[in-house]
Amino acid sequence: MRIDVVTLFPGMFEGPMSESIIKRAQEAEVLDLRITDLRDYTKDKHRKVDDRPFGGGAGMVIRAEVVFDCLDAMELAPGARVILTDPQGVTFDQKLAIELSEAPQLVFLCGHYEGFDERVREHLVTDEISIGDYVLTGGELPAMVMIDSVVRLLPGAVGKIESTHEDSFYAGILDYPHYTRPESYRDWEVPEILRSGNHQAIARWRREQALLRTFERRPDLLDRAPLSKDDRKFLRERCGWESPV
Repeated sequence: MRIDVVTLFPGMFEGPMSESIIKRAQEAEVLDLRITDLRDYTKDKHRKVDDRPFGGGAGMVIRAEVVFDCLDAMELAPGARVILTDPQGVTFDQKLAIELSEAPQLVFLCGHYEGFDERVREHLVTDEISIGDYVLTGGELPAMVMIDSVVRLLPGAVGKIESTHEDSFYAGILDYPHYTRPESYRDWEVPEILRSGNHQAIARWRREQALLRTFERRPDLLDRAPLSKDDRKFLRERCGWESPV
């Protein structure tokens, strides 16, 4: 996958985008990550990207022609998604991360000031995405969050892609508890079932623990999770939960 980031502050990406899974994905040529300084596409000596808003008001607005010139210079693949990091957008979640991971190319436009000229939104952007109901200084941190979430889903980015299928939210519910050595620590024992060697029983225990954790912490997820008949029976008998459907 190719991911382009258009930003006024390319230095913000130097650390987070050169460590851990992101670094390994680039080294394995699973990911082609390119950071572009929007100021490189200005035409004045001051490298000015913004101007005052028509109609007056506080703040400055990023000019449309700078953004269009920048993307015109890119080689956009068919089906590329141009993403505006925007508090007005849809809320980012695991389902959307999976969808984006299947695109051939992602382009993140990191906003600042009062945002972009509306013509960027209307004629260039394919997706407007928010990472939550709060406001940040700019779109760089949301872009990093989404890139991290998407890249780990790419085949070859992690050791075993199957491990990502057990993450919280991937299957619509939270993850189950994990344990490792030693078996006993400060008199806290690893559950006996995990040491039994009975893989079928372990799988069922993990599923039930994931359901319990979801019921206790995020019961709203259960209303739209793909639950089996056994899942529903367990939740009903153990927690008194009843499906709204």
